[in-house]
Amino acid sequence: MDLDWQRLEEVVARAVAKARSEEMREVAEAIKLLASYMREGFEKTFKILEEHSKRLEEHSRRLEELTKAVGELNVTVGELKVTVGSLGRRWGRDLERTVLELYRHALEEKGVEAGKVKKFVYTDIDGRFYRRGARIEVNVYIHDEKMYLIEVKSHAELENVEWFYDKARIVEKILGRKAEKLIVVAVNVDKEALERARELGIDVVCGAVIE
Repeated sequence: MDLDWQRLEEVVARAVAKARSEEMREVAEAIKLLASYMREGFEKTFKILEEHSKRLEEHSRRLEELTKAVGELNVTVGELKVTVGSLGRRWGRDLERTVLELYRHALEEKGVEAGKVKKFVYTDIDGRFYRRGARIEVNVYIHDEKMYLIEVKSHAELENVEWFYDKARIVEKILGRKAEKLIVVAVNVDKEALERARELGIDVVCGAVIE
């Protein structure tokens, strides 16, 4: 229930007026003063609470806006990741095609038509050939019933050569046929990678050997 300050002051004023002794008047005045202080205190408290309430409402509104902005940002970031991933895959395909075309004549000398090289992609869902869920990618060229497996790199390193050799064995099992040749095509190749390729019987077509 709200306190009627005006009524309280009227009651106190009547008490002061009716006080018969000096002592009673002092008590009544003290009560009147106390009531005045209480009124001021309550008014200040209500004002502070009202300001806090407004601030809370403002903070709540800002928090809601921030939450909404973060949600929109997450969507934007997700879309960006998809776009970048798509561009990355496309760039990879374009780079491979460019490298193959760049060394077209060298590949023809090895019996490979660059324009007919196809990408082979296999996901080992149950781990039958390599590892569960593993994605195997390699370039394949088939001519006169002969299969050539080709790895295309802008820069071929030792680990690329060794993985290509292991990957070729996996692809042979998947396709059920032996590869006639394994070929690494790279703009640059590390010297140790070139030497390892020769040890493994892998042909290398490249622009430069990096010491």
